This record gives sequence, C-alpha cells and structure tokens, in this order.
Amino acid sequence: MQISLAFPILKRFCLKNETEQLWNDHITEPDENLSDSIIEYSHFTSFGLMCAYGHYISQFLLETKARLPCLTELKLKYGPLIAATRYFTIDALRRNCSKVNRLIVENCTRVPEDVYQYFPSL
Repeated sequence: MQISLAFPILKRFCLKNETEQLWNDHITEPDENLSDSIIEYSHFTSFGLMCAYGHYISQFLLETKARLPCLTELKLKYGPLIAATRYFTIDALRRNCSKVNRLIVENCTRVPEDVYQYFPSL
C-alpha cells in the first residue's frame, strides 16, 4: 500500500527482493483475509518480478490483495510463476493477468498451454 500512496501515477515497477518472506501464512490461500483492503495500482503498465519469490508475486497479482487494471507487461521467472499460480490453478490471479499482452518469462524452455489460458491477451 505504501508504494501506491507514495507513487500514485507510477507506470513501471520492478521488484527485487531475493529474501523469502517469513510471514507468508496468510498469503497461501487466496480467499483468506477478504476483509483486507484491496490496493489499486491504477497506472501500472509494466511490472518486473524477475528477482522475487512466489509470495511477492501472489501479493501483487491476487485480486483479493491488489487491482492492476492497466497491466500489459509482466516479467518474472518461471519457477516463482508456477509456485504463485499453483500450476495455473488459482483463479484469483487471473483477473490481474487478463490484459497482459507481453509476458517475459525467464528459465522457461517450453511454454505450457495453461499459460495462454491464464494470460488470454498473449
């Protein structure tokens, strides 16, 4: 929330955090803590998560945590993407991914078909 308040018109953001969160229990289930306020990043168009753990990806892409209505470019590593989406089975991540038309995935030799269902604008 601090990022959204401090930089309300931020368009591009790259998160670099190579330290895993220790307090991730409330993030594991997407439907938990629905009463928490949803943070809107109204102007984010490009989001880089190449150096971020799956829990950070979940925090920003879960529709119960964040709203990213203009997100069109996403950069991340394949392993954390699989972890965050649980092999593309978490529906609560789909809405924030629906408008992404440029997906840059590091460490992926073959793109699974599920990626195109999760990111329909590709």
